[in-house]
Amino acid sequence: MTDIFATRSGAFLRLSAFEEGCWVHLTDPEPDEIQSVMDFFCVDEDFVKAALDEEESPHIEHEECGTLIIVDIPIVQPEEQSFIYTTLPLGVILCEKGIITVCLKETTIIEDFINGRVRAFSVNKKYRFLLQILYRNASKFLQYLKQIDKASSVVETELHKSMKNRELIQMLRLEKSLVYFSTSLKGNELVLEKLLRTNSLTRYPDDEDLLEDVIIENKQAIEMCTIYRDILSGTMDAYASVISNNLNIVMKLLAAVTIILSVPQIIYSLFGMNTAVPFEGNPAGFWIVLGISLAATLIATIIMWRRKMF
Repeated sequence: MTDIFATRSGAFLRLSAFEEGCWVHLTDPEPDEIQSVMDFFCVDEDFVKAALDEEESPHIEHEECGTLIIVDIPIVQPEEQSFIYTTLPLGVILCEKGIITVCLKETTIIEDFINGRVRAFSVNKKYRFLLQILYRNASKFLQYLKQIDKASSVVETELHKSMKNRELIQMLRLEKSLVYFSTSLKGNELVLEKLLRTNSLTRYPDDEDLLEDVIIENKQAIEMCTIYRDILSGTMDAYASVISNNLNIVMKLLAAVTIILSVPQIIYSLFGMNTAVPFEGNPAGFWIVLGISLAATLIATIIMWRRKMF
């Protein structure tokens, strides 16, 4: 899908055709859409297709046709009956005729710009537009990290009640999400540091401050991700130990019950042999044997109790 926008006299407009200074956003584009963008903006095909590779890592490329910036953005994907946070490449191409953004899926980061949720936004200021995208991206990481923290607290509460595998699997998904976020944030940090050093892009006076804000926001996201990841990992280890300990307690209880139940069985087996046995001719022999088995069972129970087998 191809969306075309432009800023005219301070107004943000949607266009029906390409023009100088416009912003084009491609969402999982078809080959003919890619070709039309390449023909009008004179950009390299690899630039457009780079962001369509899910395994593409964050980086910056400078060519005569323009500059390509690839960053990872956070997204939420459904997985079975739950969901998982993961990342996806977003490509930003700055060229002479305008700016192009490319992504495999629709993202709330771009939608915020389209729906006017970003203030002081202008398509004409390409470098500032890029920084605003990066700032929005870092803020979105922070937002999702807070959601992960809340989700882990909810799952932890459920673990207190049920101690089932379902909750542990949910915790594992959240930890997996934090691993994705941590890797992507560190890759984005390298891109920001390279932007800080480059002088090939046209900048405005306030852009330096905005870039510093983006770097600070990204570092804060990295720190939060590290903290949440350590907490979640420790929590999972603790609950895994608790579940294992509960299993040991159950097994110990079953072993103690088995031993106690085997005591009267041994006594009844001795008195059931086809030979002469004590109390064989006694009318109260049954009750005597029963009393002996009950007494032996009681003694075994007391011994088990004192050894804290229950």
